[in-house]
Amino acid sequence: MRYMAAYDLMETMRNTNQWLGASALSMASYPVFSMVPNPALQWMAAWGEVTERTFKRMTAKPDWGIRTFTCADGKDHLVHIETVVEKPFGNLIHFRIPGRKPSPRKVLLVAPMSGHYATLLRSTVKSLLVDCEVYITDWHNARDIPVSAGKFDVEDYTLYLVDFMRHMGPDTHVIAVCQPAPLTLAATAYLAEEDPKAQPRSLTLIGGPIDPDATPTDVTDFGARVTMGQLQETMIQRVGFKYPGVGRKVYPGLLQLSSFISMNGDRHAKAFMDQIARTARGEASDHDAHNRFYDEYLAVMDMTAEFYLSTVERIFKNCEIAKNEFTVNGRHVDIGKITSVAVKTVEGAKDDISAPGQCIAALKLCTGLPDSMKASHVEPDAGHYGIFAGKSWRNNIRPLVLRFIDANSPAPMPKVKPANKNAAAK
Repeated sequence: MRYMAAYDLMETMRNTNQWLGASALSMASYPVFSMVPNPALQWMAAWGEVTERTFKRMTAKPDWGIRTFTCADGKDHLVHIETVVEKPFGNLIHFRIPGRKPSPRKVLLVAPMSGHYATLLRSTVKSLLVDCEVYITDWHNARDIPVSAGKFDVEDYTLYLVDFMRHMGPDTHVIAVCQPAPLTLAATAYLAEEDPKAQPRSLTLIGGPIDPDATPTDVTDFGARVTMGQLQETMIQRVGFKYPGVGRKVYPGLLQLSSFISMNGDRHAKAFMDQIARTARGEASDHDAHNRFYDEYLAVMDMTAEFYLSTVERIFKNCEIAKNEFTVNGRHVDIGKITSVAVKTVEGAKDDISAPGQCIAALKLCTGLPDSMKASHVEPDAGHYGIFAGKSWRNNIRPLVLRFIDANSPAPMPKVKPANKNAAAK
């Protein structure tokens, strides 16, 4: 499984299915068939259209799609997406709004690198742009990074975050979503020892596996069921000849996608059958709810083998963050050294990926932080996606996070729309 042939075989299967879909659509849409209307041809064309789009999206990086923004002056302003720090494995980008006075709330949004692009947080970014100056980590697809760029594991990831925080300065408020929560906590602790003046003012951890053993789920318990040898043999492949990263060992995004889909296979199968039916009836559109969701969900990226394996071994198997035993370049990163950065955790009561209890474990690790600078919130009836991009985020969690940011800012901030009460954010 570790050879280019296996990677190219998966790409060939994807490409073939895309071609079959395009062929079915073209054949069933042939004008001469209109002389003899046949419902079977309508279904064939619909199947082809949905199939082609499905397999085509798997190798396309989604666009941010954030082009204009209505500011307080009532005018629509263009949104410029600018790269402010460029690195081989990921950039720091800024959503700049010309003509709008820079917001005093400067937010670094740390996006997950777990198979999807940072655009998975598109709705999160759009909701924060209203009140904040938003920066985000934009991780690169490992298949596009030449082998000459070297390795990238959890320690490198942590040092990337350290560099991004240093660049943004001490008035930054960091929000880490899901997978990067443990490493963002480690990066903050690293700065607490190495460069205290560069520490952010606050750190909000949303649905992250700080302590995977606190409340195990099928996802976080995966590391306990397999050996590292099994993972290397079955999950790691070398990038094929089609991409610039040819020869690089990766955990392919297509494998990750198959894992995602298998978790809710029946639901996804029904969603695609329903979409084919809608397409056959002429009720589907290019940007309908199905296509908006799956255009993002199906767009996957490869992770470097060393990042994937070190995440499983050090974060999930050995629980180095949970035990406060994490090291970077041989030096212990003591989370207890965080003494001046306010920390808030957010969890969803129905999160089946990072269940309640996993993220709040961060507060126990911050032994050097007074209780007055710790906060937590569990959102009732919210699942994993809802706590950072769904209705729960928009209506409840986002206002609470902004309140927490304001409470830990040096100057008075603009008022935020009221939300449900949360003593931790006072």
